[in-house]
Amino acid sequence: MAELDNLDERVTGLFDGYVVRKDLAQKFRGSYPVPTYVAEFLIGRYCATTDDEEIKEGLEIVQRQLQERIVRAGEQELFKARAREKGSVKIIDLVTARLDTKTDTFEVSLPSLILDDVYIPAEMVYDNERMLTGGFYAEVEIEYGSGIEGKGGRPFSISNLKPIQLSKRNVLSDLAEGRRQMSTKEWRSFLIRSIGLEPETLSKRAQDVIFLRMIPYVEKNYNCVELGPRGTGKSYIYQEISPYSHLVSGGKATVAKMFVNNATGQRGLVCQYDLVCFDEVAGIKFDTKEGVNIMKGYMASGQFSRGRENIRAEGSLVMVGNFDVDVEHQQRIGHLFGPLPPEMRDDTAFMDRIHSYIPGWDFPKYHPTQLTTHFGLVSDFLSECFRQLRNDSHLPKIMDRVSFGDALSGRDRTGVLKTLDGLLKLLYPAHDSDISDEDLEWAVRLALECRRRVKEQQKRIGSAEFRNTMFSYRLGIEGIEQYVSTPELHRENTISPEPLPPGQVWALGPGEGNEGNGLYKLEITVTPGSSIRLINVKAAAGLRESIRSAEQVLYTQAKSLVGDHDPTSVEFSVQVRAMTPVSGGSSLSVPILIALCSAALNKSTKGGYVIAGGMSVGGTLEPVYNALDMAELAAEKGALAIVLPVSCRKQMNEMSDELAARLVVMYYTDPRDALLKMLDE
Repeated sequence: MAELDNLDERVTGLFDGYVVRKDLAQKFRGSYPVPTYVAEFLIGRYCATTDDEEIKEGLEIVQRQLQERIVRAGEQELFKARAREKGSVKIIDLVTARLDTKTDTFEVSLPSLILDDVYIPAEMVYDNERMLTGGFYAEVEIEYGSGIEGKGGRPFSISNLKPIQLSKRNVLSDLAEGRRQMSTKEWRSFLIRSIGLEPETLSKRAQDVIFLRMIPYVEKNYNCVELGPRGTGKSYIYQEISPYSHLVSGGKATVAKMFVNNATGQRGLVCQYDLVCFDEVAGIKFDTKEGVNIMKGYMASGQFSRGRENIRAEGSLVMVGNFDVDVEHQQRIGHLFGPLPPEMRDDTAFMDRIHSYIPGWDFPKYHPTQLTTHFGLVSDFLSECFRQLRNDSHLPKIMDRVSFGDALSGRDRTGVLKTLDGLLKLLYPAHDSDISDEDLEWAVRLALECRRRVKEQQKRIGSAEFRNTMFSYRLGIEGIEQYVSTPELHRENTISPEPLPPGQVWALGPGEGNEGNGLYKLEITVTPGSSIRLINVKAAAGLRESIRSAEQVLYTQAKSLVGDHDPTSVEFSVQVRAMTPVSGGSSLSVPILIALCSAALNKSTKGGYVIAGGMSVGGTLEPVYNALDMAELAAEKGALAIVLPVSCRKQMNEMSDELAARLVVMYYTDPRDALLKMLDE
């Protein structure tokens, strides 16, 4: 056994009777043909303790029950014979039922016994209607031979059935009470351990992916897509941890099974399960042409039509699949919905109904070391809590604390808010929790990113209505507008189209000797004090000279540059980051001045803009001798516009048509003019 850590000690006290060592269930994984939550159900019953001796005894009981009740391949006739000999036998199996109209009775399919005509009383079916759709795992007692006449002549019948799920219903209060006594960091780690993974082996980004995967469990009618490399556990969480989810493997999906059977009126999977996951979504095909249209209607409204009747359902839809190439190549050859079936992949109306696109490529390939050996919540307790969280919402509490930019359409806002609500419910299961600004901002940024990823793909397909993807938000009334991008669109050393936060500027400057031009990112922060401080260690003389010139111009022309803001009353910390392998940093005084003014005014600079130019301590602009080369570098790095001293105009007449089509060139006549052209409106 792995050594217990401080978190184990805390959670075993806070969630007494609801936790189990997660590696115990892994001992049975692969040995028996059942999901992990089935073994955990029994382990939670017999091994919910930290005492090694009690765990050992409990495991022996679990082992015995699994051996006695789970039918392995080739053992089906043995179990049937036992039922004949003893009158009954108990097994654990996947139970699905159907109505036999010839005898007007229900019959059950038990796949492990290769039986599909087992009699079951009608009241047992109506008490557990999910057996009429995808079925569920249960402890089943099967009788043989008694009262065949009243059972449609069937020799086997079910006399007792216990679904493998928690019967207690007021579990959410117990979860919330334990959460209140834990920090967010502890809770995040504990929740990840509760689905069987060890957070210490995963990056923060991979942990974010796990939280996004959990949202469909706690959010009604939530539609999400996750595509990425093979072997990253995309379907694991939807198959192994909860009896309230159903996995549809690649193949034909019928309208009757998914939504409603018009012949019988029987409700489909989306009515019976909290979430339905399409695994290997590229291979999914509906049996009728209108199948995708019915699904699109359901994804938009949470309801679908059957004749004159509108049927509401709450099941979330999850679509997971694989890239045959990496994400960067997928973007070069098409768009990130490419692996979907043909009738979905280029349909922008279908995409518009997707609330989030989870970046599956940010989760590592499965490795045994990712599995936790520590304590986590028992799966049936966790899944029951998830189910009850679906009826709650944290949005009313936070809507006055966050606002979104104009780029978000109505459906964008719906998607972002549903993702935001799901993340907050996972972090704060108690309805009356106080949500910290840090956690709120984490959830807001993740929600915006995942919805923007959808819109970026719509834009790639070419629809003009989706061209504005500059998603932004503000926290609080006085909050600065922050822009959120999707990381896979931009490498760090490329100029992104999002406006930069106050104090940040993209700049171009000449390197030393024959190095050519370099791309720099200037980042300036403001703190109490009265100086301008360069953070860069061992800064070149040219960079120090640029700082000195910018400082003098800021102080002497403060009124025209920053108005009533007094630049001598604060301390500016300046960091210059070289984004290309060029040393020096000379002739950056104009960009540094722009960054200082932006920080002082607390105003963003324009997205996609890059500026070049030097000046003297008196503010006289210096000539730029290689403006054309700078323009080519700017275009190569993704800039939308380059801002240059007006003296460069003749050089730029030599621009090629191709470069002129890709890059807007703007000119400034003095430092104030440069500032006005660079500041975001």
